[in-house]
Amino acid sequence: MELLCLGLSYRTAPLPLRERLALPEPRQVELLQKLLQVPASEVLLVSTCNRVEVYVTAPDLALADGRVREELSQLGGPETLSHLYMHHGAEALEHLFRVASSLDSMVLGEAQILGQVKEAYELGVSTGSVRNVLTRVFAAAFGCAKRVRTETAIGRASTSMASAAVALASKVFDNLKDKTVLVVGAGEMGELAAKHLKQAGPQRLLVANRTLARAQALAAEVGGQACAFEELNALLKEADVVVCSTASPVPLFTRENVSAVGRARRFRPLFMVDLAVPRDIAPDVAELNWVNAYDVDDIQKFVSENEAARAEEAQKAGVLVIEEVSRFMRERAVREGVPVLARLRQRAEQIARAEVEKTLGAMGEGLSDKQRKSIEAMGRAIVNKLLHEPTARLRAVGPEHEGNRLAGAAAELFGLEDEAASRAGAEAAPPSLAIGSKR
Repeated sequence: MELLCLGLSYRTAPLPLRERLALPEPRQVELLQKLLQVPASEVLLVSTCNRVEVYVTAPDLALADGRVREELSQLGGPETLSHLYMHHGAEALEHLFRVASSLDSMVLGEAQILGQVKEAYELGVSTGSVRNVLTRVFAAAFGCAKRVRTETAIGRASTSMASAAVALASKVFDNLKDKTVLVVGAGEMGELAAKHLKQAGPQRLLVANRTLARAQALAAEVGGQACAFEELNALLKEADVVVCSTASPVPLFTRENVSAVGRARRFRPLFMVDLAVPRDIAPDVAELNWVNAYDVDDIQKFVSENEAARAEEAQKAGVLVIEEVSRFMRERAVREGVPVLARLRQRAEQIARAEVEKTLGAMGEGLSDKQRKSIEAMGRAIVNKLLHEPTARLRAVGPEHEGNRLAGAAAELFGLEDEAASRAGAEAAPPSLAIGSKR
């Protein structure tokens, strides 16, 4: 079965639309279950703050394509369709490999995206939407990402949205050594931000989280001070820098509650950066003249200015991705051809044995052992010589789809159609895939 990818990202869709499609895990599971209604399909959903992508394999890709578009447009609205991109076959593979290798990220080389793709895979496995085909595809994607990070400097030279946010704050204030910094959210992004902020050496580092124990744990790790989530508005009076990254479905900071503390802090400049989608900071907060507010798209623009230094490594990584896609396609073609070859050889050997036995029977008992063995060897030699060329061609497949075409043709020409059915049945049994530790 071929691979189809439908999705949108920060490259094609505005932030408000991405916010509508940023689904919590229970709703991701609902979407996967709806998309599984396409017969014999496998589905995987990658949902991050910067992209929503659905990967599908199904016998009827046109039906799957229509179903995905229908579900996404219901979630994001009719305009969703005009922001979607579609990749198919080897192109979909290349796109996935680039995503997993962080070559399609807002911040080139960021490590977080690989973990997010692995989490999407795990969710697919746990819900039964990922089986044999997507397991092989995503195993190859993870392998490609590992090779890119091992064989290029893109990972070593990488930054992250969190580090970019801190760099931007340091640029706005020259340095943070006399500043009070508030980190809101102690998840993965919040943790990264807090660690980068610690390196910047602020005077005070405050950590607020809905679960106080998690805030306390992170504060202890970075030498900060844990704060109750209910004190956010009061903390605004003290903070010079606020970095948000929660999973709140609605803004935590509105224009009203931010402007309410302006007089108390004598309108001292406040730098706010929002790494969450949906946003934690309402867009109109940026209209306050004493507030510098940035969202993920603003950070991406800032990061783009620093991307040139990693362009060379990205080119090297792109070559590796192409190599990995070609290798996957070649191995898949060979894998699909092997069962047909085995069945073809089995059929030929059955025919040869029957004809040899028939010939030996007709020649009577007067043959010596040496003569009998010579006739049996001749039968085997004919089989081997007849199958040598088709075997070599099926094993030497290279171009895309060549393996499928040759294997299918061989099965049809030699009456081995039941082999195709057995191959399809084999795909229903999912192999295991070790994900490894998360970041």
